[in-house]
Amino acid sequence: MTTTALIVAAGKGERLGGGVPKQYRMLGGKPVLRWAVEALIDHPAIRSTRVVIGKGQREQASQAIEGLDVGDLIEGGGERADSVRNGLAAVEGDAILIHDAARPFCPADVVDRLLAPLEFFEGATPVLPIGDTVARASDRLADLVERSNLVRVQTPQAFRLEALRSAYAQWQTIAPTDETTVLRAAGMEVAAVAGDLSLEKLTTPADFERAEQWLASRMIPRTGTGFDVHAFAGEGPVMLGGIAVPHNRGLAGHSDADVVLHALTDALLGAGGLGDIGEHFPPSDPQWKGASSDRFLRHAIDLLRDRGAVIDHLDCTIIAEEPKVGPYRAAMRARVAEIAGLGLDQVSIKATTTERLGFTGRREGIAAQAVASIRMGLSR
Repeated sequence: MTTTALIVAAGKGERLGGGVPKQYRMLGGKPVLRWAVEALIDHPAIRSTRVVIGKGQREQASQAIEGLDVGDLIEGGGERADSVRNGLAAVEGDAILIHDAARPFCPADVVDRLLAPLEFFEGATPVLPIGDTVARASDRLADLVERSNLVRVQTPQAFRLEALRSAYAQWQTIAPTDETTVLRAAGMEVAAVAGDLSLEKLTTPADFERAEQWLASRMIPRTGTGFDVHAFAGEGPVMLGGIAVPHNRGLAGHSDADVVLHALTDALLGAGGLGDIGEHFPPSDPQWKGASSDRFLRHAIDLLRDRGAVIDHLDCTIIAEEPKVGPYRAAMRARVAEIAGLGLDQVSIKATTTERLGFTGRREGIAAQAVASIRMGLSR
């Protein structure tokens, strides 16, 4: 059975406010839509993954899922059902999983449970039992509702592709809230399988806070260290922390020889288990000759955030007899925070000497050592 995953991301997210559709808001360092795609794209039973977007959202969607193999983006319609219909017309295969982008986390075992019943049913959906007392209410509590057979219906939902197409061809009433409604209205059966609390939908700011807390609980703290040194050579100034510091001598290096940014880059790469700066930017490669080192730091930051990492803190100690760092330390700190997309309180820049011992003590060069604290989890 060949299965396609169709992620519906065409909504405007107006109830959340803020002017940005919720599928493109950041969650744990990544757009919500990217989480939803990554949750399905690597499942061994899913042959292809497609995304339905709203009108005028192509640029936002392309940026959110850059680098992921989702084929051409499918433009949706005015209602959710119109978007699903457009998606059904654009996909192939025996089965289809339809998933809301606003449910960013989908465990692999939920997909397994959904696909298994399609041998006997036209569709399957994950459900959760209702544990609270249920009642009707407006401005005051009214009749209680018997909850023993009530469940909350989630997505993704799985269907035989041709069965769902046939059911939608017969659907003539108001816009359905999900595809099981369409299938059942056509007289077909939908299996109910165990859902998962991680499939909760993001609708309100409180939902985003809950999702951030859930992500944080699954992340592991990691630490990386970095060290760099460059000798004095040529004319100044010297680059330190992305700032040109006046000095009568410069630093020798293939790039701009910024020991602070180099050490921080290595610390971040080390924390993520991503090698070292020499692997990503070989000194033998002429394209990096004289390059600004902020490119190196941004590269490390992007690699980590693409893997769902959260960067908590960067700390760097400059080791030098000269030039004096104190007058420029605040500017360095602000520049590193800007490059890394961090708050000022997440960056520390310090300076010390070696009491005239060693190569820095002899004023032959400058060294820097750095520590990066991050959290990682839920990597693809």
